[in-house]
Parts: sequence; structure tokens; C-alpha cells
Amino acid sequence: MLQRSLARRRLGHAYLFSGGHVEELESLARTLAKTLNCLNPFKQNSVAVDCCDECLSCRKIDNDTHADIHWARPESKSRQITVDQMRELMREIQLKPAEAQFKVAVIVSADRLNPQAANAFLKTLEEPPQKSVLILLSTEPSRLLETILSRCLRLNFSGDDRRELAPAEAAWLEKFSTLASEQKTLMGRYKLADVILQKLNEIRTSTDETLSARSPLQKYDDVEKDLREKWEEELSAAVEAEYRRRRADLLLLVQGWLRDVWLHTLAAGKELLNFPKIPGAETVARKISPRQALENLQVMEETQRILHTNVQETLALEVGLLKLHF
Repeated sequence: MLQRSLARRRLGHAYLFSGGHVEELESLARTLAKTLNCLNPFKQNSVAVDCCDECLSCRKIDNDTHADIHWARPESKSRQITVDQMRELMREIQLKPAEAQFKVAVIVSADRLNPQAANAFLKTLEEPPQKSVLILLSTEPSRLLETILSRCLRLNFSGDDRRELAPAEAAWLEKFSTLASEQKTLMGRYKLADVILQKLNEIRTSTDETLSARSPLQKYDDVEKDLREKWEEELSAAVEAEYRRRRADLLLLVQGWLRDVWLHTLAAGKELLNFPKIPGAETVARKISPRQALENLQVMEETQRILHTNVQETLALEVGLLKLHF
């Protein structure tokens, strides 16, 4: 779709890229920025529709050193994109390009715009300067203001089909399901919480290692103090944002299993189950009522909502698990 828009010279001024993985969305935004400014692009009808990945402009964009490509990410302390960040981004985007054909502003995790930042951004979104493209990235687009959503062309990069569990995910969920089906005591609930917390600790560690390896901090040792501090803050914010996304994925996995428990209490057909091959859900369903099974789903939704606030993670998860019926 993007290539058709480029070929027809109908590129939008603002896009919202949504999907399940922020890293993939960043890669797509970077590729579009490179295509718009590539010195040796692949062309269709004499118009650039893809980048070469090799020219000076492409290399600068890959290395985050291009003067006309700007990124905004959640700050490390508040894990939000602040109004000061957006004002600086808008100031940069209003300037004439220094060396590129198009100025590009990419807002990573745009759902983390705080209200003041979102409102300040609206004027630029409504009246963007010529030869500029604004790209918003979000794994949770429902959290964006409707006034922002309505002003962007939205491209969803998530598949609609039910995904197969990776072997590691299936093994973990089976462990959780088996332990949940054996619940009899309060101590057992804390063991169940520990299974989730241990998995989240693994997720945080792997996220930190993966994003740290990709950070410009690993490429450039001799940089000015201010730039190093900026990169460190961006890395910290990116790790936190990606960790929260992966935490949400894990809790959605648990919620999907609890939905299977609920369906079993209703004697629904197996074709409706999320995880028909994972044992344990039917055992739990025999112990509780459909009303209790539905309350479990409501508890998980509330727990995930609470985790978007500044509540202590371990406490929120323990309280939520203690409320579940098994």
C-alpha cells in the first residue's frame, strides 16, 4: 500500500503504524524514511518506491545521524513523551530540510504521549509543513486520542489469524495451567504468582540485552556527554516500553487460558478454545461456576489496567491472582 501511494505521488502527511512489535514498526518507519531520501532508490514510474540501503543517506538514517530524520521516544523516568519533547520535535520539523528531500518525524510508542504533549502535537498534525512526513508508532492505538487517530492514515501490521504458540510459550503456559489446576491453598497461589514473576524477570533481562546490543552506545564510544546521556535515557525508555509490551503479551496469554476455562464451564465446543492442546483448563472449570469464570476474566482486565499506572508491579499481580477462582 505504501509503495502504491509513493508510485502515485499520493503520500500521506501523517501515518499511524500499529502492530504487535514496536521494533518491527520502527524498522518500517526507518525504511520509509530511507525510501523518501535515498540517493539511489528503486523506482516505479520514475518515482522511488524502495531504498537501496547502501547510499550515504540510507547509512545515516540507519545510524541515527541524519539531520532531517527525528525520533521521539518515552522518557525514562516518566515513561511518557513529554510536551517539551514534542515542542522540540515540532520546532525541528518546521525547519527547512538540511540535506534531504523530506523531513521525517517518528514518534515511537505514541500511545505514551501525555495529554499536554498530545494536544500540543495536534496543530502540527493538522497543518504539517511541506515536504514532511509524520509517523506515529503504537502497539496500543486504542490509547491514542481520537483527534489524533482521525488525522492519521492507519496501517495495521498485525495479522488477524490466531497465532500458534512458540514451543517456549506453550511449555510455560502448560506449566502455569497445570499448577493452576492443582490449586488448593493460599501458598499455592503464591507459587502461581512466582511462576509469572520469574517469567517476567526473564523477559526484562532478555529485553535489556537485546535493545542494549542495538543501541548506538555500543557503536560509538567517543561521543559528547550530552549525547551519551540522551542515548542512555532513550535506551532506558525503550527497554521499559518493550518490557511493558511483552508483559502485556504474557498476561494476555493467561487471559486467553482463563477464557478457555470460562468456555469449559459453559460446555462450549472445543473449536472455540484458544489453547485446546493445553491441559488443565477443563479441570479448573469443573471446580468453579460460569459466573466465577467470568469474574476471572474481569480480574485480569482490571489487573492489566492497573499495571498501566504507577502501581508496584509485584503487588498488583499478587493481588490479582489472589482474587482468581480456581
